Amino acid sequence: MMQFTKTTGRLELPTVVSFSSGSCFSVPENLPYGGGSSKSGEHMEQLLVHCANAIETNDATLAQQILWILNNIAPADGDSNQRLANAFLRSLLCRASRSDSCKLLTAVAYRAIEEISMVKSHRFSAVELASFIDLTPWHRFGYTAANAAIVEAVEGFSVIHIVDLTTTHCMQIPTLIEALANRPEGPPIILRLTVPLLTSTNPPPPLLDISYDELGSRLINFARSRNILMEFKAVPSDPSDAFDSLIEYVRLHQLISDAPEALVVNCQMLLHTIPEETAGAIHQMISVSSTTTTTTTTTATTITTAPIQTSTPFISLRTMFLKSLRSLEPVIVTLIDEDADLVSNDLIGRLRSGFNYLWIPYDAVDAFLPQGSEKRQWYESDVFWKVENLIARERLQRVERQEIRSKWVQRMAEAGFRRNSFGEEAITEVRALLDEHAAGWGLKKEEEDLVLTWKGHNVVFATSWLPQLILPATIMP
Repeated sequence: MMQFTKTTGRLELPTVVSFSSGSCFSVPENLPYGGGSSKSGEHMEQLLVHCANAIETNDATLAQQILWILNNIAPADGDSNQRLANAFLRSLLCRASRSDSCKLLTAVAYRAIEEISMVKSHRFSAVELASFIDLTPWHRFGYTAANAAIVEAVEGFSVIHIVDLTTTHCMQIPTLIEALANRPEGPPIILRLTVPLLTSTNPPPPLLDISYDELGSRLINFARSRNILMEFKAVPSDPSDAFDSLIEYVRLHQLISDAPEALVVNCQMLLHTIPEETAGAIHQMISVSSTTTTTTTTTATTITTAPIQTSTPFISLRTMFLKSLRSLEPVIVTLIDEDADLVSNDLIGRLRSGFNYLWIPYDAVDAFLPQGSEKRQWYESDVFWKVENLIARERLQRVERQEIRSKWVQRMAEAGFRRNSFGEEAITEVRALLDEHAAGWGLKKEEEDLVLTWKGHNVVFATSWLPQLILPATIMP
């Protein structure tokens, strides 16, 4: 059996009698085990890579050896590197459950899944979530930069329509309402807010404990208190079909609207969940998934998807989405996301990239939340969700598909957008925000964009975009 204990935070793996040559758990000479150096992040990454390779090649004996080592040097309640490695260890065990090459390993893996299923992401009240997001600048950085750019872009407009594509359930909107209400020209007459109501059965955290109807009512009341008439609409939609129903809703609204409005598209940490594969490949995935579902009794995560148009089967869904945005003629698009490269279809590549990025939230939490606190448990369970999705999931179930800033810049330019530089006011507001947090957080400007850093490492980028007058001829696949 496997369990998380209060004393060590280790997984209970099968008893090891010795490390003698030829035993089930003997350690190959080339594995980085032994001495204090084995606890370094670099050595843990190497062990995880060896373990992943063993699992992928069905080498159960080697996988068990490495799992035993990792279990002893990477407790769930250790330092930041150890907790990070423990999250990857549990995720690899979950992935290993698909293999029947070793009954012992499979039994441990299924037990790991049982433990993982109990690590539920906390469901926040709206007040709890707002307070939770304030703990770090991970999200507030993007809110602050985007709000400054949006307020500048909608100057002079009395009717504003915001499409809010975020994972944090409109937590940015109250501060944006405040900023619009305090415009020198006065507040807008009408503020429309359209958001996606994700149809996936396994949406990314954080999770909210109230309905979007209730959330919309609260936002409408808040806007009313600031002398702004607000309309709220949640459209069932999902990244797996490039938010097709949301795009069509906005397009239809524009056709029947009797007054000009400024369309704003605010993208915060959500666009990376749109598959980067082509529409044709996604269509094939859905077909294979449907066939598999009807021929097996294995329980699997259900994915709700709308039929994907395959008229452009060789263009990626991300490109299709951005081209659809451009056709809506927004006055501004803000794109904020995590600056990491996690799109590889190769498990080892994803593991290395993920390990060298996701150490940041584990390291940063030590600066603002004490070990054992409830909020820290919530925080790290949300980070673990990302690790597990990155390592243990495949096909449409894997939504942690971040791309680095330069790749998004290329995509946006080829979809028909041009860079919009952040002004000095935005930079000043972001710096003031960072002054409220730990000294490890920093800000740098790269070309026209802003980048949040932790101890000098890129964490989140913020970009702002305006429509080009002439669409480019070349389209990125």
